[in-house]
Amino acid sequence: MTLLLENQVAILTGAGRGIGAAAARLFAEHGASVVVSDRDEEPARAVAQEIESAGGKAIAVPGDVTDPEFPERLIAKTIETFGSLHILVNNAGYTWDGMLHKMTDRQWQAMLDVHNTAPFRLIRAAAPYMRDAAKKEFAEGLPRRPRCIVNVSSTSGLHGNPGQANYATAKLGIVGLTKTIAKEWGPLGIRCNAVAFGYIETRLTAPKESGETISVEGEEVQLGIPQMLKEGLSMFIPLGRGGTPEEAAAAILFLASPLASYVNGHTLEVTGGLGI
Repeated sequence: MTLLLENQVAILTGAGRGIGAAAARLFAEHGASVVVSDRDEEPARAVAQEIESAGGKAIAVPGDVTDPEFPERLIAKTIETFGSLHILVNNAGYTWDGMLHKMTDRQWQAMLDVHNTAPFRLIRAAAPYMRDAAKKEFAEGLPRRPRCIVNVSSTSGLHGNPGQANYATAKLGIVGLTKTIAKEWGPLGIRCNAVAFGYIETRLTAPKESGETISVEGEEVQLGIPQMLKEGLSMFIPLGRGGTPEEAAAAILFLASPLASYVNGHTLEVTGGLGI
């Protein structure tokens, strides 16, 4: 198998489960040294251990991406362990649904914090090891290493979705950030793209009745979608089913790999045809 990410170092946030975990495993299979970051320590360490047991290289750096001090800690640990940084995948996030007329300021701000502010801070913290490193290579006439950022968006952001005014706004916001980074850092050979997922089988699309929650500042936020809605979704997907985390991870790998070396500022929709 051709190793698409051989000798590269990649940070993936939200990589303790779901799409992030699948992407971390896939990146490692393709030769990357992987930094598995997640707000929950146990899943992050489990994924890193799984990668190492399979012969790959990985460390776990647990932490909350909305903590203003975490990006610097995450980047510092990455450089301390692997010495460089080539790929940053901003995947961490969750939903906090509610109809707009009932939505609280806290619900609204929480989505902007995790889907916009956190990626912005992480990219800014990575700048010395991505942008500045590329600039130095250019100044010294050295070959530039491949470097890129992949931000995770959603079709909710591209098309809107009832009950998700906060999430949709934030997920479209990350597209604007992606395009801006692509223009600012592109001249240094650093690509920045986004992937907008549709219906992927994760805990965010599991039946809401299953009771899956996430704790946000002491408040339990219910995840998932109503079972009735979930059952009808596949009717609107031309492929007739939801996607798997592994299929979602493959799209992230594509954008991070040399196969997308001339793709910059793009938002790739991965939906099975939903919404076309």
